[in-house]
Amino acid sequence: MFVRKMTPSQTSLFGEIDDLQDLTFIERPIRSCSSCFHHLQTAEEIDKLTVDEDLNDIERAVYLLSSGEDVQRASVIINLPNLVRQNPAETFRRVVPKVREVLHVAGADMQLAAAGSFLTVLQDDIVLIQTHTHSILQIVLLNLDHRDTGLVSNAWLETLLSAIDALPKETIRQEILSPLLSKHQLSQSVPARLASCRILGKVVGKFETSIVKKDLLPLIRSLCQDVEYEVRACMCRQLENITRGIGLDHTKVEVLPELVELAQDEASTVRLAAFDTIINLLEMFDTESFTDEQHIWFLEFYKKLCCLGLQHENGHCESQPYPLELENKYALVRRNCAYNFPAIVLFADPNHFLSELYRTFSSLCHDPEISVRRTAAGGFHEVVKLLGPNVHYIHKELITLLQDDSLEVLDALLNNLQEILELATSRGEGAGPESKVSVNIPDLVPGLVAAEQKAASSLHWRVHEKLLQCYSCLPRVISGDQIYFRFFQRMFSIITTNNVLPVQREAVRTLCVFLRYNRKQEQRQEIISKIKQELAQGRSYWNRLRYLDLCEITIDLFSKSYFCKHFLIPALELVSDPVANVRYKLCYMLPKLRSTIKPTDKHLLQQLEFCVRKLLCREKDKDVVATLRKVRLSLLKHERELLDQKKEKEETLLLEMVSDLPFFYYFMKAASSLIKMFFFFVCFFYTKTILFLQFICWLIGPVKTNRFSLCVNVMF
Repeated sequence: MFVRKMTPSQTSLFGEIDDLQDLTFIERPIRSCSSCFHHLQTAEEIDKLTVDEDLNDIERAVYLLSSGEDVQRASVIINLPNLVRQNPAETFRRVVPKVREVLHVAGADMQLAAAGSFLTVLQDDIVLIQTHTHSILQIVLLNLDHRDTGLVSNAWLETLLSAIDALPKETIRQEILSPLLSKHQLSQSVPARLASCRILGKVVGKFETSIVKKDLLPLIRSLCQDVEYEVRACMCRQLENITRGIGLDHTKVEVLPELVELAQDEASTVRLAAFDTIINLLEMFDTESFTDEQHIWFLEFYKKLCCLGLQHENGHCESQPYPLELENKYALVRRNCAYNFPAIVLFADPNHFLSELYRTFSSLCHDPEISVRRTAAGGFHEVVKLLGPNVHYIHKELITLLQDDSLEVLDALLNNLQEILELATSRGEGAGPESKVSVNIPDLVPGLVAAEQKAASSLHWRVHEKLLQCYSCLPRVISGDQIYFRFFQRMFSIITTNNVLPVQREAVRTLCVFLRYNRKQEQRQEIISKIKQELAQGRSYWNRLRYLDLCEITIDLFSKSYFCKHFLIPALELVSDPVANVRYKLCYMLPKLRSTIKPTDKHLLQQLEFCVRKLLCREKDKDVVATLRKVRLSLLKHERELLDQKKEKEETLLLEMVSDLPFFYYFMKAASSLIKMFFFFVCFFYTKTILFLQFICWLIGPVKTNRFSLCVNVMF
């Protein structure tokens, strides 16, 4: 309970609280308590609603269905799917027969609950339907002709239609088709005949074509010619299922005549049903189903629909004076024709487009109704795909839609403009870029410029933004010189003068894309210098913010070295910008800028560090300082990660050196042993040679020995 202070008016209304004590209560007679509790149940009624707790679910359900109140019976029927899940055999043996007895006298609410429960059982595949076919089907068929021909009958009909999917053929023939043969008679009620139509559409797919033709088609013809238009319309909508069941050959002979007759019915509901059915069946018919005369007739009829309500004067389409309602209908017909034009191109063969459909397409693109032109623009890319190498046929219409007076038309065209331009300016059968030959579209550049100026002068900035997004494909469509001389200056103008931030940013992105794919060094240098002059060093802080946006985009589009060479230093110089918003955005971008600098580039690292220190020392704006502290932590973390990577490399190198040391040690040891052995053998043979020579000298004699010893001494 909330207490609030009274206003003066309230205190004057209630008076002083002490005065309330002087009030006396007026005595009123007290009513009898028995009248207050008339709505409560008596003990006998409460006892009747009480169920023994020892009963299991099946026994409790049987008891409530036998002697319970309506609300209890309805509860059991609603809970029937759960009982089937728990114990299907006992449920169908004991509970379902009781449900059948209850439904004889049940009201509409209980009937709807039962139909819903059985439908849930059938749709959820709780049990094998074949096991209990007879139990469910008898209940459904028994209640199908309920006295309430509205909701209850429809509910049971839906349950029956779901059961047909799982029923075997013989059961359908005996239990469903036999009573169906009598229900289609005119003596039956209209709801019964409507149910027969829907059942026929469902069961026809279950039987062979011969059985359908012999037993069911007479029934179908009879219902198609029923005196009630509701029955004819319902049967007409089932002809699609019947056609798919009997096949194309029998459809041409048996179903199409009935369908054509229904299409000329006096009731508009029947004609609409026939039209929908024909449209849905068109995909079944192949080219052989149409004769050349029918093909030509259909194409000519479509052309007439495309010009319905128009008159051509001097090559232009102009609306004829009609009542407003009729004029709107004609415009709707032409809009639908424009929507289906790609399908008609496929129907007529794209190779015959110029002779058969070009004038029609041009008429749709010049239609006086905006909705028709918008629809034609929305499907333009589909026509381009179908024409393939003959896409140059509709270059003129592309320029027309680009220069359309309505932004709605331009907006619809922009949804797929990139794809349209790339397909319209390339010609070739291969998929690779080598197989494509560039095709020049006359007046394309003026058309694009005019479209951009029209979007810029309007209040629909989203259309302008979308058009600038489409401009990113221009490097693949037109030459670099055309982009440089017709679009670069316009992008700078949008960036510096437009007042819509998304449009400015999209212009910045488009400018970066143009720069990325420009192949002439002189033009590149001029563009970069203009970017620095007008954006990085611009007088408006708004332009300097756009330069930082440009830096974010160029980091993604260009290499790190190219960015550092041309864009990094002007960005770091904004540390001294007088506007806090610029410094704030620069602080936010510092981690990205740091990621572009290589560890070996000490000069740029020092400049970045100087930038951070300068901000730390001089910055006074609290938002900039807070952002700088957060960013500085990430920068320090980045530095620590680089230092850690350096340590990891050193550790890996040391481990590699340690792993190579044993091999080097044993190699040197083995080499030392070999050298020692070599010197040992040299000394050994030297000594033995001296002794051998001295022995020879002793054998020769004293005179010759002196000479020989002299020779030996000279030799050794």
